[in-house]
Amino acid sequence: MLATGPLSLVQDLGRPGNAHLGVPPSGALDAPSLALANRLAGNDESAAGIESVFGGLRLRAGSSCTVVVTGPSAPVLVNGRAAGSHTPVHLRAGDEVEVGSPLAGLRTYLAASGGIEVPAHLGSRSTDVLSGLGPDPLAPGDVLPLGTPTRPPRGADAVPPPSPPDSLAVPVLLGPRDDWFDGPAAQLAAGAWTVSPESNRVGLRLVGTRLTRAAAFADRELTSEPVVTGAVQVPASGRPVVFLADHPTTGGYPVVGVVPGDALAALAQARPGTRVRLRPVG
Repeated sequence: MLATGPLSLVQDLGRPGNAHLGVPPSGALDAPSLALANRLAGNDESAAGIESVFGGLRLRAGSSCTVVVTGPSAPVLVNGRAAGSHTPVHLRAGDEVEVGSPLAGLRTYLAASGGIEVPAHLGSRSTDVLSGLGPDPLAPGDVLPLGTPTRPPRGADAVPPPSPPDSLAVPVLLGPRDDWFDGPAAQLAAGAWTVSPESNRVGLRLVGTRLTRAAAFADRELTSEPVVTGAVQVPASGRPVVFLADHPTTGGYPVVGVVPGDALAALAQARPGTRVRLRPVG
């Protein structure tokens, strides 16, 4: 590992099913991008790769291997020469690969043939920034072991990289505490927000419209209760927070609704300042 950019983490598809232990699911925030990188590299979709924020990742291969970079379009260089993303790239021992800043969006994913085989914790190699489970955030000088490749890379003629938009319309399934809010569906539909720079893997913080409680719940407090990935929690400020993969497993603020799992990858790529509308469905 030569450079990591602002933040680079080992991630696989996470450790779901441990909420009773107080452990969030963790895993790649843009799971489809990691799964695609693994498929193109010849790995199982569940193999561990590297999730990198805003690029700046630079690696030197210790042995012959194949790497694939996915996520939003980003420059990929091998020994200083353009190599392209969303396609398998063969590296010889000593070759250096560099991932630049994405043109849009936030997170890129690098998979290597054989997958990254750091020790697993509770069945996953993912870094959980909330609980501290999994490997530490990557740092220059780290050496990442690779597993044994089981299949050849699956090159494709064309895998167009996505281009994350600068505005999102996000579906929200109302409940379980939508009754705490005054006309929750209407408030969500009329609201407008932008992504806060304070967002992270724990939650996407939104700045903008304040959601107001119903009069009967204006001064009430909620006993902590279980929360799921995608929960839209509304703290006392009235500004929603969408829980992402490293979220706490319980929360003491009312959850007005839940973002379905298939809409979370778009939120993982939402840069600070991205405009967000929450659309109640169901």
